[in-house]
This record gives sequence, structure tokens and C-alpha cells, in this order.
Amino acid sequence: MFMEIIRTKRKTIALQITEEGKLIVRAPLDVDDKTIEKVVLKHKDWIKKKIEYIKRRDPKLSKKEFVNGEGFLYLGSYYKLEIVENQGVPLKLEDKFYLSKSALPNAKEVFIKWYKEKAYEKISERVEWYARMAGFKYNRVGITDAEKRWGSCSPKGNLNFSWRLIMAPLRVIDYVVVHELCHLEIKNHSKAFWIKVKTLMPDYGECETWLKEYGYLLRL
Repeated sequence: MFMEIIRTKRKTIALQITEEGKLIVRAPLDVDDKTIEKVVLKHKDWIKKKIEYIKRRDPKLSKKEFVNGEGFLYLGSYYKLEIVENQGVPLKLEDKFYLSKSALPNAKEVFIKWYKEKAYEKISERVEWYARMAGFKYNRVGITDAEKRWGSCSPKGNLNFSWRLIMAPLRVIDYVVVHELCHLEIKNHSKAFWIKVKTLMPDYGECETWLKEYGYLLRL
């Protein structure tokens, strides 16, 4: 088990298992290694259980190899990859993802560029739809490289979303859109905020659960 210790001005020790199965220990500045070791040993069964779950939960988590037949997510569905000769664009999606053989050396970058373009198109469309429907006023939509922060709302009314969201089902994308739009009016996660979200999306809890359970799949 690989463990990383991060010391900050926090007051308590917290344990976190990353999507890659690494243990992160967040500890106060004045806590020594022996104390940290005791905490880790105390929770060893929980740590072991979490790491084993991550390892077995889904073979799709393994690093992409960009080979024929490999599955890639788009709007909640997997599409197989086929590498082809003489294609006018580096990557396109029809019944499959078709990747030009000439783009193969930079396949990951090509996919990310494609995902970013599609994310901007689809998420901008959903933001505009919900904003018109609920009367929200926003400034602009941006696409980020964030790995875990699906969306954010700036004080200036700029809405930012991770390109990885385009891999999720449309309803999940809509939840993140609604979540950030509601932050235009209510900056915190108070009861009033969640009431606002539920008014626009009564089933938001299901989408939030999906992200917690399957968000690890939204990656290359």
C-alpha cells in the first residue's frame, strides 16, 4: 500500500483513498509520524476494504491503450474504438469511435480535444436551456481540465465544467448544470440551496449518487 502524508493547518487527521487506490493521510502540522501510524493501523480494515473494492470494481478503470475494440464513454454509453486508414479528421463518432491511424501517436490528446469540443457544445446548450427556463443570468461557460470538481460558479457569474462530464449520462450533466446555476443565486450549500436544486430537478439525488459511485469512470 502506497501512503502519502500531507500536513496542513487542519485540526484533525483524515484518511482518503484515491481513485488509484493510494492512501492519503491529511494531518495537522504538529502531529508526528508515530501518531499517524496508530491512526492508520486503527483503520486498517477499512483501508484494506476500500482498496480491494477499487481494484475489483471495474476493469474499465485500467489505463487506456487506444487499441481496436477498446470502449470509450460518451453521454453515458460505451463506444468501441476502430483505427482506420485515410480518414479526413483525426477522430469521429458514429456507431463507433473512428480514430485515424495517423493520429494514433497522439491518441489521448486527440480524444481530449474531441471531448472538450463536445463538452462545450452540449453543456452550453444545457446551461442556456435551464437558464431560460428558470430565469438565471450567467456570464459565460468554460470547460476545464478538472479531474474531480465537476463544476464551479465564479463571483462574476462564470460557469466552469470539467470536460470529463461529457462522458456521463445527459441527466447527470443536467444535474451539474442546475447545481452551478443555482449557485448564481445561493453561494453556499444551505438548505435553501438544495430546495432550489430540487425544485428544478426533483431526482437530483440519483444523479449525485451516480457521480459518487461511477465518477471514477469519467477519465482517460
